Amino acid sequence: MNIALESPEMLLLTIPVLIAGFYLLRKTKTKLVEWRMLVALLLVLALASPYTTVTRTINEEDPSLVLVQDQTASMGIFPEETGTDLYEALTANTPTTLVQLTGEKTSIGDAVTQYSGLGNQIVLVTDGNNNAGKDLTKALEFARDTSTPVYLVQPELETNDLSVEVLGDKTVVVDNQNEFEIVVRQASEQSVSYFLEIFVDGQLSQSRQFTQDARNNSIPINQNFTTLGAHNISVKITPSGEDLNEINNEFYKSLYVIPKPKLTLVTGEAGSPLAKILSNLYKVSVVNGYPGAGNITDSKVLVLDNQFINTLSEAEIREIKSYVSNGGGLIVIGGDRAYNYGSYLNSSLEEVLPVISKPSEFRGGRNLVLILDVSPSTVAHSTQADILSNAIRILENDNLKDANVGIIAFGNAAYDVSGGFVFMGLPHNLALLKEKVSQLTPTNQTETSLDRGLGITKQMFEGEDGELDAIIISDGGIEASYDQSVQTARELRDMGVNLYFIHVRSSAPSQTDKTRNFYAEKLMQDLGLEGNYQHINMGERANIIFEETVESPDEEEEEEIEDIGSYLLLEYSPDHFITKGVNLTSTTITGYNQVTPKAGAERLVITVTGQPVLTTWRFGLGRVAAFTTDNGEGGGTQWSSVLYNGSNSRLISGMTNWAIGNPQAEEGAVVEAPDTWLGTPSGLTLVMYDEGIPQLKLNGARLDLALTGRNTYETSINPKNIGINDISGYPLAVNYPLEYLEVGLNKDIESLIVATGGKIYTEKEARALLLKDARQNSERESNEPVSLKMYVLLAALVLYLGEVLVRRLREMRRLKQAQGETGASEVTT
Repeated sequence: MNIALESPEMLLLTIPVLIAGFYLLRKTKTKLVEWRMLVALLLVLALASPYTTVTRTINEEDPSLVLVQDQTASMGIFPEETGTDLYEALTANTPTTLVQLTGEKTSIGDAVTQYSGLGNQIVLVTDGNNNAGKDLTKALEFARDTSTPVYLVQPELETNDLSVEVLGDKTVVVDNQNEFEIVVRQASEQSVSYFLEIFVDGQLSQSRQFTQDARNNSIPINQNFTTLGAHNISVKITPSGEDLNEINNEFYKSLYVIPKPKLTLVTGEAGSPLAKILSNLYKVSVVNGYPGAGNITDSKVLVLDNQFINTLSEAEIREIKSYVSNGGGLIVIGGDRAYNYGSYLNSSLEEVLPVISKPSEFRGGRNLVLILDVSPSTVAHSTQADILSNAIRILENDNLKDANVGIIAFGNAAYDVSGGFVFMGLPHNLALLKEKVSQLTPTNQTETSLDRGLGITKQMFEGEDGELDAIIISDGGIEASYDQSVQTARELRDMGVNLYFIHVRSSAPSQTDKTRNFYAEKLMQDLGLEGNYQHINMGERANIIFEETVESPDEEEEEEIEDIGSYLLLEYSPDHFITKGVNLTSTTITGYNQVTPKAGAERLVITVTGQPVLTTWRFGLGRVAAFTTDNGEGGGTQWSSVLYNGSNSRLISGMTNWAIGNPQAEEGAVVEAPDTWLGTPSGLTLVMYDEGIPQLKLNGARLDLALTGRNTYETSINPKNIGINDISGYPLAVNYPLEYLEVGLNKDIESLIVATGGKIYTEKEARALLLKDARQNSERESNEPVSLKMYVLLAALVLYLGEVLVRRLREMRRLKQAQGETGASEVTT
C-alpha cells in the first residue's frame, strides 16, 4: 500500500516537538514525556493528512454518451433523421449529449478530441469523411490512448452522388509528356455510367462514355505543352443515373509550364537508357569526367553515373559537397565501378551519400505470427475489443514495414486468418490485415484451444529463416489446453521462435478469472520466458519493441558477391514522392551494389531480400539519392534495363524530380500557390531573385505581401469564384468546396474505431446493441484517495488514553500501598 501526504510541509512541526521533548526528557527523565512526544508526533502526522489510493471497479448502468451527428452538406445522400432518432432512443435510457456538425466543412476529429478522456463514450453518426480541423486518424488514436470508446453508426445510403478530381503536378516542364490522373468517385457500389469531357485551355481535347462499378475509378491522361506560362485542364462528368450534387461534377486544374531544368550527367556511356531518359525530360549536359564547379552551379542536379572514386579529386569532391549543401541535387548511379566496386568506402564522397559502401547483412527479415484469442470468454469478460485493438496497434508498428506477418485465431478450434505470411511493406497488405483482424468474431463453443493455434504457428515457421517472433494475445483462459500448449510452445522455442504473451486481464476478476490469470503467467514461467510475459488491464496498450533486423557485418567479413540470378524489387516506402504512382510488381533486376543505409536515410526501393536499391536523404539544403543498380546498359551487364522501360521509367523521372526539388530557374520573380477549394485559403509565396518592388494582383486586385525571409514574400488568398483565377499571369484554380470531394462511407476508419474499443453499426444495430455495449465498456477501474487522518487521530487518542489509564492505575496502586502501610503502623502502635 502506497501512502502519501496532502500537506507534507506540516511535518516541519516535528522539529519543535522533538526539541521540546528531548529538553523535558533531560529535565524530568520520566516515561510520561516519551508518551506525550509520541502523541504529539501522531497529531502532527494527522495535520499532514496522510492518505492512500484504493482501486475500485466502476460499472455504470447509465454511461455518459456524446452523440456527434454529422449534418454537413455531404450527408445529404443519407436519411436526415438517422442521428436524431438514435439520439432520442439513447437519451431516454442514459445521459446523452448531442453535438451537431453543420455547414460545408466536416470537423469530426475536433469533436472526438474535445470529448475524449472525460469519462464519456462517443457515438459518431457520420460518413467518416473528415475535411477540416484535426486529422480524424490522430483524433481516434487520441481516443484510444485515453481509453475512450468510439462507436460508428453508418447511415443507410439513400441516393447516389458522384465527384471528379484531377491529380498531378502543377509546375510542369515544356515539351514533356506530363501524366495526370482523373479520379471519379461514387457514394454507392452500383454500376453507374457517365460522359467524361476533358478540356485543355478551354478547348475540348477528348470525350468518352464510361461505366463504373467500383467506388473509385482512375483514368490516366497524358498532355504535352509546347508553350511556357499559364495553362489549365478542366474535366466534366455528366452522369446518366441518380446524382445528388452537380457542383462536384466539374474540376479545374491550373498548370504553369517552365523551361526544362538543367542537369549535368557525368558518364562514360552517353547512349545508355539512363542518359536517353534524362535527355528527353531535361536540358542535360553530358560529360565524360567531372566538369568543374563553374559548370555545375547552374545545374539543378549532378548525376554521377558509375564513376570510380579515383576519377574525382579531393578538391572536386569538396566542390560537390558545397554544391549540395547550398541546395543542389546529387544522384549517384551504381554499376561495376561504383560503391562497393568503386572504393567509395570511407572516402570523402561517401560523407555526402545516404549509404555506406559495405554489404548489409540481411538475415531473412522478420517473420511474425500474431495468435489471437477469439473464444467466447473474451466477450464475457469484455476483453475482445482490447485483444483486437492491441493486434492492430502491433501491425501499425513502423519497424514491421519489411516484415512478413501471419495471423492465427483460436477458440474451440484454430484457423489461419491471413492465409500465410503477408509482406508488410505494401500499404494495401497492412490495410487488408487490419480489416481481417477488426472483423474477427468469437467462436461458438466455450473451449479455448491455444495448443491448436500454436500448432498452426509451428507449421508456418517451418522452413523460415531470419527473426522468428510469435505473440499470443489472450484473456488467459487456457487452463483446459494448458499441458498441450506448453509442449507445443517448447517446440516453438526450440525452433528459435521468440514467444511473447500479452495477457489482457478483466477489470473485475472473479475467482475463475484469477485461475486463468495464474495459467497465463505460468505458461511463460514454465518456458523460462518470464520476461516475455506482459499483463495489461482493459483499455491499456501493450508495449512490444521490435528492433531493426538489418545489421552491418564487420569490415573484414565483407565479400564481393556474384551478380547472378534475379532479384524481385519492392517499394519499401510507397507513399514517398518518388515511389508514389510507381508500380514495381513483378519487376526484377539481375545485379546491384552492396551498401548499408546510414542512420537518418530513407530506403525507398529494396530487393525482396531487403537489399537497398534506392536510398535518399538530405545533405544541407540539397537532396541526395543513391541508386545502387546500373544505368540500364552497364557496359553490357545490363543489371536493370527493365527499370528504364515503360511505366517503370517513372522511378527514374520521380527520383530526378525529387533531387531537383524546385524546378523553376532562380531568376526574376517566382510565384508558387497551390490550387485550392472554395472556402479554403491558399498560401502564396513570391521569391524575388532580381531587384525590384514585389507587386502581385489577384484578378486585378492588388495583394498585400509580407516579407518572411530573404527576398521571400508570402500571403494568404481566398478567391470567391470557382474556376481559373489570375495572379499577375500565374494561374490558380478554385474548385467546389472540399466537403463534396469524398462521397459515401469512409471504410478506412473502421479499424481505428475497433482499436478504441468501439464497434461499427448500422442504424438498426445501433438501436439494439449500442447501449448494451456501452454499458459493458463503462466497466473500468478508478483510483480513489482514502484519507488515513482519522486512523492516525484514533491512534493518538488511544495512546493518550492508554497513558492516562496506566498512570491512574499506578497512582491507585501506590495509594493502596500507602493506606496499607498506614494501617499497619497504627496496629503496631
